[in-house]
Amino acid sequence: MKKYSSLLIAASVTFALGGCASTTNDTSITTTSSPLPATSIQQSVTPDAAPSASQTNGEITLKQIMSDPQWIGALPEGMGWSVNGDKIVFEREKQNSALKDVYIADLSNPENVIKAPLSDLHKYRFKERVVRNDGVIAYSFEDSVYVQFTNGETVRIARGGNALSTLSFMTDGRLMALSGDRFIAIDLSNGTREELLSWKFSDEPKAVEPPKDYIAEQQQSLVEYIKLQRKNKKDKDDAKKALAEKNDSVAPSPFYFDKSHRLAGISVSPAGNFAVVATTESKPTRDDSDIMPHYIQEDSRIAAKPVRQRVADAESVNHELWLLNLKTGEKSELKYFNLPGYNDDVLADVKAENAKAKGETYEVNRLPRDITLLQSWYWTKPSIRWHKNGNAVAVMLEAWDNKDRWIATVDLANKTLENQHRLHDDAWVNYRFNAFDWLNDSETLYYQSEHTGYSHLYIQKPGEKPVALTSGRFVVDDLTLSNDDNYIYFKANMEHPGLYEVYRADLRDNTIDTMTDLNGMTDYSLSPDGENLLLSHSKVNQPQELYIKPADEATAAKQITQSTSAEFNALPWAVPNIVAIDSSHTDAPIYARVYLPENYDKSALNKAVVFNHGAGYLQNAHMGWSGYFREYMFHSMLVQQGYVVLDMDYRASAGYGRDWRTAIYRQMGTPEVQDLRDGLNWLVDNANVDRERIGTYGGSYGGFLTFMSMFTAPDLFAAGAALRPVTDWAHYNTPYTANILNTPNIDPIAYERSSPIYFADGLEKPLLINAPMVDDNVFFHDTVRLVQRLIELEKEDFETAIYPVEPHGFVQPSSWLDEYRRIYKLFEENL
Repeated sequence: MKKYSSLLIAASVTFALGGCASTTNDTSITTTSSPLPATSIQQSVTPDAAPSASQTNGEITLKQIMSDPQWIGALPEGMGWSVNGDKIVFEREKQNSALKDVYIADLSNPENVIKAPLSDLHKYRFKERVVRNDGVIAYSFEDSVYVQFTNGETVRIARGGNALSTLSFMTDGRLMALSGDRFIAIDLSNGTREELLSWKFSDEPKAVEPPKDYIAEQQQSLVEYIKLQRKNKKDKDDAKKALAEKNDSVAPSPFYFDKSHRLAGISVSPAGNFAVVATTESKPTRDDSDIMPHYIQEDSRIAAKPVRQRVADAESVNHELWLLNLKTGEKSELKYFNLPGYNDDVLADVKAENAKAKGETYEVNRLPRDITLLQSWYWTKPSIRWHKNGNAVAVMLEAWDNKDRWIATVDLANKTLENQHRLHDDAWVNYRFNAFDWLNDSETLYYQSEHTGYSHLYIQKPGEKPVALTSGRFVVDDLTLSNDDNYIYFKANMEHPGLYEVYRADLRDNTIDTMTDLNGMTDYSLSPDGENLLLSHSKVNQPQELYIKPADEATAAKQITQSTSAEFNALPWAVPNIVAIDSSHTDAPIYARVYLPENYDKSALNKAVVFNHGAGYLQNAHMGWSGYFREYMFHSMLVQQGYVVLDMDYRASAGYGRDWRTAIYRQMGTPEVQDLRDGLNWLVDNANVDRERIGTYGGSYGGFLTFMSMFTAPDLFAAGAALRPVTDWAHYNTPYTANILNTPNIDPIAYERSSPIYFADGLEKPLLINAPMVDDNVFFHDTVRLVQRLIELEKEDFETAIYPVEPHGFVQPSSWLDEYRRIYKLFEENL
């Protein structure tokens, strides 16, 4: 494993301003004397990579940076591999279009990139792809399913009709697929299809029904005609069942489930003998009143757009888990009793605190908790994993209260769940790090768990203790198992919280190999044969480019795309220092990007802007190209004009482990504002910033933080801009908010402690509120309610800008420009 020691103590003096063309592969962290404390790091850039600021005298303007981002260049996206794995595949936006073209390159000559012809697109892009043991490939593209045989012949086996999905190969070599409400098996040698399983949510039909009341009972006993008709129906049904039992020409009968339920997840064994099914009560996930007006329509009328439910209206969800024997037709419920903590009252203290606030008392109860298959948006397939041999199955379950996650195997003989790993968190379980599956050739599980405080990689034979493959104060993510079971590839920030490289765990000796050394933000895609790594790598001032390398430790990565435009490369983009700021409230530092003007005046007091990133659980003080690229360019413009800019990964941010993430449990806006205060103190002490001339801005969660800092700590900032902001968490969505604040009916204290609308009376300084009106993430309603509150509080120093056609993430360049002109004006007038 690559060693590191100087990174965390390195310091850098020069605030590099220069071009953004490609840098050398051995880009390093510079360590030179600096006015900054010895806790900052900075990426070096190749001196002749692009024209310098002094050569171009380029002025960064709002008009330029808020225009359609295609001017930056045709950046590669969606990297991957062709169906047979012999070509690199990626996408680029078409010029002057929101559509994308697919590009391909041969491994033998990866720099020769060409546009994929539409007639062959099905060879390069696919929704699903599965491989049989002998190398036969099945895959889906658009409305079709194809099979590619080992001789290179490709055959389309389906187009249109009932779509085939959830493709997998069975132990007997047949292709299994979901088609509507049934699973079928397709023999690829002759094309025959067999129904393996079907299901219905209805009462199971009976040949004859028992009498429903007294007069029906009398009718059936007195009238011979009725008796005969009932006997004939019964005989016919018995004969049909006997034929189905003795003759396999008859498809198996459907499995019937509660008619008030719906399907929540299903997976069939590769052996075709069992299935695991999750069902849940079928109830609306939104009310008719959950709508959003959209004012700008083609017909000049107002459209009522349906939107999601608010967390305040959320109801608990439970899944019933079933084991189906496809050979006997037996249906058995898999009870949760074997899961440790299945009936713990994990919210007892919270409920008692809220009851006490109402003058009531709460008694602990031991009722079963509502439990579901893990429903993470990071994983599209249900959390049911069959081993490829068809003899073992594991499920990942979560408590609806977000405090527990279990990995359990199913004892097929005894029809019971057997717990293998419980992950409990008094705050909430991080469902982002929950990849799990079986090794290919042994009944051994591999999975992620955050139980040590950081997401790490484990393997475990059922019934035995897990073996940790990684450990330390870093995060492991994005797992890929090699076909031969020798390696599990992953990305991690081992060397520094903001630096992500690609690694692999060698399962033969449990060692870790370092696969990349690019110094920035690196993602990867392993080739289907396991021989090559396709990489997407970026630096703080350089958008992502593609690299290729063999899947070994020794060979350096080779850049194969150069996508940024000459116009972009010529501008003097800032290269911020990554600084570790001492925290007043934790032992860990607060990592931040610090942007300093070139040759800034150390004798005069400087003005500064603090940017609050969105999402809460997101990392932005890293060494790669930011998802907030417009904000990055805006900060470069501010630096050009003499501003200092601070961009902090406050507590709640991703990349720093469990404690950093859960610091905001039941108190959103408190730890983050404490961290902002530490950041401002650092600016005053280390960057000669005038404490009275610091502004702040941010969108979404960043807008929420702008409110909380302006309302609860009015001495911090001279002005602030809140964009697409949350004002009352009770109106936000359930999956995000209930993790952090529980639900309003259980924990109103947490919501009132964490929602800006309750602190609006604290506003003392100029505030700009920018709100998109077609926002189905943070509703425009949030802004409307807060503005009314500010009016009633007779606050004078605020203004609101609305954007009638914009969703949460703006689309129109004119809207971006208008928004940032207003932000810039706010800072110019008040700082």
